[in-house]
Amino acid sequence: MFTKYKPTWMVEAIYQITPEQLKKRNFKAVLTDLDNTLIAWNNPDGTEELLAWIKEMKEAGIPVIVISNNKASRIERAINKLDLQYVQRAMKPLTKGFKEAEKMLNLPKDQILMVGDQIMTDIRGANAAGIQNVLVKPVVESDGWNTKFNRSMERRIMKHLWKKHPEMSWRKTIDDE
Repeated sequence: MFTKYKPTWMVEAIYQITPEQLKKRNFKAVLTDLDNTLIAWNNPDGTEELLAWIKEMKEAGIPVIVISNNKASRIERAINKLDLQYVQRAMKPLTKGFKEAEKMLNLPKDQILMVGDQIMTDIRGANAAGIQNVLVKPVVESDGWNTKFNRSMERRIMKHLWKKHPEMSWRKTIDDE
């Protein structure tokens, strides 16, 4: 029952995913959640580490698309200087936003990787859309009011998943075994 919430990989931060790792697994694009995956939910300016990661992806020819349940004005405020495309009001965990991003990229699902910090929305949605995914630790420990309920549910689901899938563990890269 909870396998629909099981991430393909668990990596500590999105910045640890490199173009080399992606190319090795034939991923040609990255979809990413916004809040607490790319940036802290309460700091829309991002970090130097984020800017370096985006630059590295662009130089490698790997498009990054933000897929967020937020409205356009919130997303634009956060990614304005990053020059990234986005899908607004993605309605994760439904597949609507994933399908939009897939059309924007014009790539098959098996060449797209989703990265997010929530199993209830990002991972569940990617799994429903048939897209491999990476669960990352939240950028900051705190959450907006609308995410707190999901976090309590996630803790319960993760306990169950770890019990049933002891191989699930936090890694430094998607290549770690």
